[in-house]
Amino acid sequence: MNMRTKNLRLPALLATLVFATAATIAHEGEDHSKDKPTATPAFTASTPAAPQRLADGSLFIPKPVQRQLGLRTQPAKLGNLAVTIELNGRVVADPQSSGRVQATIAGTLLAGPKGMPLPGTVVAKGALLAYLQPLGSAIERGNQQAQLAELEAQVAIAERRVTRLASLAGAVPQKDIDAAQIERDALQKRRAFVNASINTPQALLAPTAGVISQSHTPQVGQVVDAKEILFEIIDPSRLSVEALAYDPLILSTLVSASALIEQTPLELTFIGGGRQLREQALPLLFRIIPSKAVVVVGQPVKVIIRTAQGILGAAIPRSALTRVGSGQETSIWVHTEAERFVARRVRVRALDATTVAIEDGMHEGDRVVTEGAGLLSQVR
Repeated sequence: MNMRTKNLRLPALLATLVFATAATIAHEGEDHSKDKPTATPAFTASTPAAPQRLADGSLFIPKPVQRQLGLRTQPAKLGNLAVTIELNGRVVADPQSSGRVQATIAGTLLAGPKGMPLPGTVVAKGALLAYLQPLGSAIERGNQQAQLAELEAQVAIAERRVTRLASLAGAVPQKDIDAAQIERDALQKRRAFVNASINTPQALLAPTAGVISQSHTPQVGQVVDAKEILFEIIDPSRLSVEALAYDPLILSTLVSASALIEQTPLELTFIGGGRQLREQALPLLFRIIPSKAVVVVGQPVKVIIRTAQGILGAAIPRSALTRVGSGQETSIWVHTEAERFVARRVRVRALDATTVAIEDGMHEGDRVVTEGAGLLSQVR
């Protein structure tokens, strides 16, 4: 390349650098927390505008990459917030809309008109689920059959007596005819009861409307004992949460409650609490307000109770929390400059299922990353 060519390219290169510097200064310090993400080309570590972790631990994230990652921020505002308490709980069936079908006697299971019901089957109240054929020993059945034969003989004698007395109406007192008819009717009822106990299976009916949550794998011909649970029916739209409180004073300060299943929030309504300790804790019952979340009976949940007491802190979404560093401390990312982010270790307290309170580690006005914080923690 000759000297003339170099002289011609130098002004063009300087003009390009001046334009890039002006563009950077023009965008520095602007708040793009509400900008909509736009499609930008992917950046790699080999490009000068790639995100990178600086020597002091902060991150350099160019504007185009911020849009690509969908980062959102909000300013921190300190104020008085309600104190919350976290309790361990589990999802339980609502006792007013659930029920169990148990075997009242030992017997053999027989299929109902639609076969044996399976888990997930929707049933109406009073629906026939299955039959239970009474089970007895050979001696018991022999005694019942002997009793049935004796009753049949007594019924036959009673019917003949009623027929004979009815033919002598007017010659015998009417009270004797009425007494014979009453005795015959009583013997017929006794015979029907004994016959039903031997040959008629017991109908197993649904005590409430809902969904069969557990069938305990009953099969046709299976022999079950008395009091054995055969079917459990629940209403999925009416489930509850039972939590154990180790401080009885919670009942006097409770304002509202919510729950968190993994990362899914649930809204709760307080029903009431017991007045007797169970395993050194006081059981509290909450009803789940129906939502699109999938909730099953027996699932563990974290119950967050908001009390009437207050603390000083800043409320931010739970999505702003992340883990940073080798110790995996709870941290947040603060947007300090246009393209610079700094991690802050914080002390948090849950406010509800979706919001937490920062008690220490953040200042008034700090712009906290509320969306995409986990992606920033992956920058190396």
